[in-house]
Amino acid sequence: MIQPVIIFGAGLTGKLALDAFASNDVVVYGFLDDDASAHGKEIGEIPVLGETENDGFLKLIGKKCDAFIAAESAKERKFLMEMIIEKRKVMPVNAIHRQALVSPYALLGHGNLISAGAGVSAFARIGNGNLIHPNAVVETNAVLGDGVQIGSGTVIGREAEISDGAFIGAGCTVIQGVKIGKNASVGAGSVVMADVPANGKVFGVPAKAV
Repeated sequence: MIQPVIIFGAGLTGKLALDAFASNDVVVYGFLDDDASAHGKEIGEIPVLGETENDGFLKLIGKKCDAFIAAESAKERKFLMEMIIEKRKVMPVNAIHRQALVSPYALLGHGNLISAGAGVSAFARIGNGNLIHPNAVVETNAVLGDGVQIGSGTVIGREAEISDGAFIGAGCTVIQGVKIGKNASVGAGSVVMADVPANGKVFGVPAKAV
């Protein structure tokens, strides 16, 4: 029997995670979020229970509930994932929408969101805590590190490598074999035909440094 899930983060990513779990008939116990104004409210009839470091709810993780990290920033997702591992000795679960297509030959880590319509091809490697938004595609032998965000409709070409913390906006194309450095960002609609260094920012067709 699949355990209920507590979602850490009640923003847009949290809503996508809720949609993914609901598509698989997984019960979401509630949200935890550090925005006090959200506490006591509901998202799709699911309550926002309290803060992310609330010990009363954290004690449920690994016993009665699983956890999914839906914080908006890669830095915060990393912090919360490490907290769950340290305090509860468990890894966050993946949220894979029923309408996503994930090859049985793809290698997935933990705590990843794969949204409706997204595709992960054979022998792609996906690390931990990544966000793959609706209709994005990760092609064969492509590699995503940890904490990567792939925007809606983006295509990550074959054998491309996206390093930890990188942000790829919506509607981008990353050409086969291109390497995107750690914490780099690619503006929406860009076509990336050359490597992007760590912390680099590029935009355009073809993408150039901003």
